[in-house]
Amino acid sequence: MRKLTEGNKMFISVMVVFAVYALIFVLFEDIDRLFLEPIEEITPWHILAFSLVVMGGLALLLHRYARHMDERISREQAEKENRMRRELTQNIAHELKTPVSSILGYVDTILENPNIDPETRHQFVVRTKAQAERLTSLLQDISTLNRMDYAQDQLVREPVDITQIVKDIVQETRLAASEKQMTVHNRLPDGITAVGNYSLLYSIFRNLVDNAINYAGRGADIEILAMEKDDCWNFVFQDNGPGIPAEHLSRIFERFYRIDKGRSRLLGGTGLGLSIVKNAVQLHGGTISVHNVDGGGLCFEFSISKE
Repeated sequence: MRKLTEGNKMFISVMVVFAVYALIFVLFEDIDRLFLEPIEEITPWHILAFSLVVMGGLALLLHRYARHMDERISREQAEKENRMRRELTQNIAHELKTPVSSILGYVDTILENPNIDPETRHQFVVRTKAQAERLTSLLQDISTLNRMDYAQDQLVREPVDITQIVKDIVQETRLAASEKQMTVHNRLPDGITAVGNYSLLYSIFRNLVDNAINYAGRGADIEILAMEKDDCWNFVFQDNGPGIPAEHLSRIFERFYRIDKGRSRLLGGTGLGLSIVKNAVQLHGGTISVHNVDGGGLCFEFSISKE
């Protein structure tokens, strides 16, 4: 079924009001009476006809206005989408430029210096591999966002054990957390399930854990909680680190937005992790918000629909 535009909705609403007015005019002789009574005298049809002509003229003008309003909204949306697409393309090109330039630089150095000592050669190869892995992560994140934007109907949805997903992620990130003397407190109850896409649900919790490990600071604690509602699960993901400046809170879910660009690239971040989190939460019928915790720390609160 074709979705009604804003102009069509307005046109239909006003025409319904006109129709109700005409119906009242036909059925009742005097709408000012305390109790409306059916008409007994001959209805002044010439007045009704005049009203219908006026209504037809207004309907024509309203329809033209509604069409122009839809065209204006479509133009504005197209301009906004084009602007966002240009910005995204520029950001992608900028993000790809750094690892590609680094890879080419290391490879050129090795090729132009065949007698380079083995230790230096090994360091360059290791750095090249690290940049290639960063490039792979960036392309994977872009692919994930594109699937959510343009191929939602192709995403496989099935019953997913979220409790097990979080257990696996805690185990997978245990070494990285311990290197920074951080502890992940998984307080999720058993049996948290939802019908959704396994890969995207995994991405939600993995990106939040990775983000906390990278930015919460040495010795921080990470806590994951959940509370069941009738049709969804509400999650709380928080740390006791320094939090982030308040002026950045409203923008951290934007694609490629970074609070500290230099540090983010040094840690290997793609700038897309939290954007993936927000889009994946919304795709699973939920909402997400973030705020600083009193006394220090960052808290994400989000919901995931059970079905």
